[in-house]
Amino acid sequence: MTGAARPLSPAPAPDRYPQPFPPRFAGAWGDDRWGLWADLAVSTEHGAAVQRLRWIEPWSFRMGSPADEPERYSDEGPQHGVTLSRGLWLADSACTQALWQAVTGTELSRFKGPDRPVERVSWHDVQGFLARLEALMPGCGAALPSEAEWEYACRAGTETPFSFGATITTDQANFNGNFPYAGGPKGRYRGETVAVKSLPANPWGLYQMHGNVFEWCADGLRNYGEEAETDPQGPLEAKSPRACRGGSWVTRAGRVRSAARIAYHPGDAYGPLGFRFCLRSIEPGRPGGPPGRTPGRRPAAPPRDEAEPES
Repeated sequence: MTGAARPLSPAPAPDRYPQPFPPRFAGAWGDDRWGLWADLAVSTEHGAAVQRLRWIEPWSFRMGSPADEPERYSDEGPQHGVTLSRGLWLADSACTQALWQAVTGTELSRFKGPDRPVERVSWHDVQGFLARLEALMPGCGAALPSEAEWEYACRAGTETPFSFGATITTDQANFNGNFPYAGGPKGRYRGETVAVKSLPANPWGLYQMHGNVFEWCADGLRNYGEEAETDPQGPLEAKSPRACRGGSWVTRAGRVRSAARIAYHPGDAYGPLGFRFCLRSIEPGRPGGPPGRTPGRRPAAPPRDEAEPES
């Protein structure tokens, strides 16, 4: 497969703005070249951090990989249509160590740095984080994206193996450059995580959906079929393995493709396992309106080793 990333036709959106806008959690918000954004500011006795979230509009896309995509796995097919009926506010990066520390008061990561992603976290660890985060912002539900939502956001309107196009380099993503994609030239192997916004964002303003750390999803791996689906979900039983997406700093390039999928037990806390969360409003918000291109702002809220995954 050759060529650059091919954007799909944008969704016809007579009103791009979710209701409510700005969302309840936003301390600042706006509209830029990537779309709508809102900042979540967290301040506790453990620390303070700001996480930007991007509005991911509901729409349809092709999930999985075509049979001729290099280095694909059989569980990525058949490709099929997926419709997502609800939008979500998705963190524009993996959860940072600064945010994890502010919410939980703990440190788990091997590679230290406030702007690096938290790693060595299990799916169960993440559920504890989300519960604490929800307690800091009543009226909002914090969750992991489903596997389908994750791939939709990763692709960002493209149908190529990567959101950057038909191939990927270590200037675009943090993976093991000793194992390039489809016979391409070797790149850098950093051997560690990097700051979550130190490499380019995808076309929707989401950083490092490819590489750096694997990202937990809410559900497990479902079996794909040829029939189109709406809001598909994989297994949700308590002991079911959960999908992990995006690859990591230690994996080869083929594992960081948009369609690549793998699963781990919810209790696993291997080195490259991290996450990015999403927020959904569960209560009516204040009246709000489109910000145009001028950011808005409201006053800040008061304070209130191991085994490695398959490469």
